[in-house]
Amino acid sequence: MIVEKHKVVSICYDLKVDNGETGMQPWENVPENAPFMFLIGTDSVFPKFEEALIGKSAGDSFSVFIDFENAYGDYYEERKTIIPKSNFKQEGKKNQDLLKVGKVIPMQDDKGNQIKGEITKIDYLGVHMDFNPPLAGYDLSFEGKIVAVRDADPEEISHGHVHGPGGHHH
Repeated sequence: MIVEKHKVVSICYDLKVDNGETGMQPWENVPENAPFMFLIGTDSVFPKFEEALIGKSAGDSFSVFIDFENAYGDYYEERKTIIPKSNFKQEGKKNQDLLKVGKVIPMQDDKGNQIKGEITKIDYLGVHMDFNPPLAGYDLSFEGKIVAVRDADPEEISHGHVHGPGGHHH
């Protein structure tokens, strides 16, 4: 079976990243026994990444380079902000589990869109957060293998994402 629209693809890969100064550095390893699964044709991965897999089959290797402009885009200083600590209180108390440097927190922007921000620092000014994607400004290089390809279930196609074993519950 080949990789094409409405197929579920399972892949393993090594990702290396380059911020333009350090050269390619290891970032992530997805092993064959715990592959990344996604549905082709749903914009769940970068278009250049998907293009590199189209027409391949299980067992085929792939190599994909995606420059930062076609990945997560530039890094923007204006996506960093300081939020008052009081905004993180629950029932009048500071949430100790939530307020930790390095923690990524789902939030909403002023238009109600879901965004994720990483806590970079906590001090007397408040909670310093960075809403840039972690790999903004980085070129990406993937080396991997297609582990499996299968037809997507009609429900997966209508939902636009892969469901795990036993189905998916919203």
